[in-house]
Amino acid sequence: MAIVIRRYEPSDLDAVINVFLRAIREVASRDYDAAQIDAWAQADRDVWARRRLDRPTWLALIDGAVAGFSDLQSDGHIDMLFVHPEHQRAGAANALLDQIESEARNQHLAIVDTDASLTARPFFEARAFEVVRSQVVEVRGARLTNFRMQKCLDPV
Repeated sequence: MAIVIRRYEPSDLDAVINVFLRAIREVASRDYDAAQIDAWAQADRDVWARRRLDRPTWLALIDGAVAGFSDLQSDGHIDMLFVHPEHQRAGAANALLDQIESEARNQHLAIVDTDASLTARPFFEARAFEVVRSQVVEVRGARLTNFRMQKCLDPV
């Protein structure tokens, strides 16, 4: 199945929120408890609409359906990379990260980084990201462990 990467459009908002919520509730729930998932799996549509437009965001489409999405902040931070539960291990995350790394190189960024969840850490490690530090973040009163990870990029 072919994966198509394209830029986010405002009409994609509900689809990316759905991917985010389902990925947390159905995939990350293997690594976090119910209280942590309840705190994390929330999305304010107005905030999301602004954030998706204030940084480059890309979608991975499989058979025309939104399979995942990711973004890149101007400082090289990947704030979000989520894949729909029905499309796990189908290549969407790899295709999105390829796009992110290409864009980062085009912007002459030497490093990309992310705050990877327990669930996402193995994926990022497989893509040559290294753990900088373990961190505990508070989200709506719940404490979640994640990892600041980074990757040095080869120049273009």
